Amino acid sequence: MTRAVPPALRLAPIVLLTTTLLQPAAADTGKQVEKLDRGVVAIATGSGVFVGWRVLGTDAADTRYNVYRDGVRVNATPLAASNFVDPAGTQAAQYVVRTVVKGSEKDKDSAGVPWPAAVLRIPVQAPAGGVTPDGVAYTYDLNDGSAADLDGDGKYELIVKWQPTNAKDNSQSGYTGNTYVDAYALSGKRLWRIDLGRNIRAGAHYTTFLAYDFDGNGRAEVMMKTADGTVDGRGTVIGDAAADYRNGAGYVLAGPEFLTVFDGRTGKALATTGYLPARGDVAAWGDKYGNRVDRFLGGVAYLDGSRPSAVFARGYYTRAVVAAWDWRDGVLSSRWVFDTDVEGTAARGQGAHWFSVADVDSDGRDDIVYGAATIGSDGHLLYSTNLCHGDALHVGKLDPARDGQQVFMVHESPACYGSAGAEMHDAATGKLLWSVPGNGRDVGRGVCMDIDPAYPGEECWASVGGLMSASGQQISAMRPNRMNFAAWWDGDLLRESLDGTGIDKWDPATQSFNRVLEAATYGAASNNGTKATPVLSADLLGDWREEVVLRTADNTALLVFATTAPTPYRIPTLMHDPQYRVQVAGQNAGYNQPPHPSFHLGEGMQPVVPVPIRSR
Repeated sequence: MTRAVPPALRLAPIVLLTTTLLQPAAADTGKQVEKLDRGVVAIATGSGVFVGWRVLGTDAADTRYNVYRDGVRVNATPLAASNFVDPAGTQAAQYVVRTVVKGSEKDKDSAGVPWPAAVLRIPVQAPAGGVTPDGVAYTYDLNDGSAADLDGDGKYELIVKWQPTNAKDNSQSGYTGNTYVDAYALSGKRLWRIDLGRNIRAGAHYTTFLAYDFDGNGRAEVMMKTADGTVDGRGTVIGDAAADYRNGAGYVLAGPEFLTVFDGRTGKALATTGYLPARGDVAAWGDKYGNRVDRFLGGVAYLDGSRPSAVFARGYYTRAVVAAWDWRDGVLSSRWVFDTDVEGTAARGQGAHWFSVADVDSDGRDDIVYGAATIGSDGHLLYSTNLCHGDALHVGKLDPARDGQQVFMVHESPACYGSAGAEMHDAATGKLLWSVPGNGRDVGRGVCMDIDPAYPGEECWASVGGLMSASGQQISAMRPNRMNFAAWWDGDLLRESLDGTGIDKWDPATQSFNRVLEAATYGAASNNGTKATPVLSADLLGDWREEVVLRTADNTALLVFATTAPTPYRIPTLMHDPQYRVQVAGQNAGYNQPPHPSFHLGEGMQPVVPVPIRSR
């Protein structure tokens, strides 16, 4: 259950951080962001009804808000914060939030019927199971997801991947069922279903989908790798419906590969072209049987500093190729291709199971943090740490005492990483800031989040070593026992651990976690085995705290969990911080990682340089 918030926190004065985080830019400058509504959510609690709403990144600092219950204002004076507890509220009430600008009420947004508890249940429709050519029966599990405004109404829809129960790691032979991608409104209405077909193998490393408004028309498109036999959301087959390129081991190592842009409203294929990075010679990627050639990743980046581009990648153990694409005015075009066979060997073998996106050199344009190597916005290598492949990485303002941003990464091969099994380096230059020994092991986990208010910045820890401060000081030789994911959940500025179906608050005094939410009591389950990740975690509704989307164990519904803890901190929606937003867009790729904004969000956060943004 949600942790009770101490009275001192509930009564704390509002802390205004609005003007220091995001500022509206001129109409034709800044990074394009979604034109969102207020995302008003009302949740019935034991003490009334909790109401939360978005402060937009384009709101002026003096914007205030009024809350209405059944047409009657319930706050005494306009509110600076973006949450309110109505002690007299009931589940039958209707709530509306009105914006107050210079003393006058402007737009309004409705919450609809209050949730009966801090979870929204969205029914879903599982695909029918089947039997593979070798006689293996399979059904379907909900897997990774994303969020985007698909129809331009200012509200997020959820896009989710259905993975067959016989999905394979690339190292495993065998046939798999088809992969499906669905879109759902929060009401539970299914908007469309895309069947990727038999020529797209199912597994954690095969399909990344990018849901984003790439052309700036106010509605998100969806991009992903397709093949002969893919069926779009309108039932139209892409390519040759009869083609079957699976070999006897279940791998797909022949046949054309496509990249398709789908209409977010209908799932209709808008454009299809040859996929980059292309397969080419299978053996050129490190083996002949189909493991390393089909290690795919994807993300979104503002490579020109204004409009988003899609970025798809292939390979990270040896050869790595990263391709940037633009969708503009109905035309899909290649922006650039980075290939370690062309650019040189410095980035070869440096990739991770996920790549991140950030403006590492502060030039206004996003760069691709491809594991231990970083590729600039122009498609050329910025640097490589030469510490090689790893399973997890985090990019953000991890240490607020330092200029720029930092990267925390764990590494796999002792022969390559030497004494730096887990390390933090400067995101702009690759300079090693501090490290902990890997003890000759594959360091398979690592995370950064601000959990201890006594130490500035985000604390970091891995599956080796102790709990480290952002500056590299060892806080404790013992590390927290959870290190998979993170979420801002309660009313303070510290972040909580999200691991499996539990959200936990770190207690520095006892050096232990305390459970504040156990989603399994609502029937929830996590994804991806020991990775124990959610379908999605992001600031989807209400104020700046993050929602957590999990599946039910029986795969009949998506569960959206939202906090009901009041907070005195006014922070614009994190989805209007472009870095956070693109990291959310890429969350479904590979080994999912939690998003980090471009500014330090944590204890003692200070004003930062505003991020120029624009919305339609």
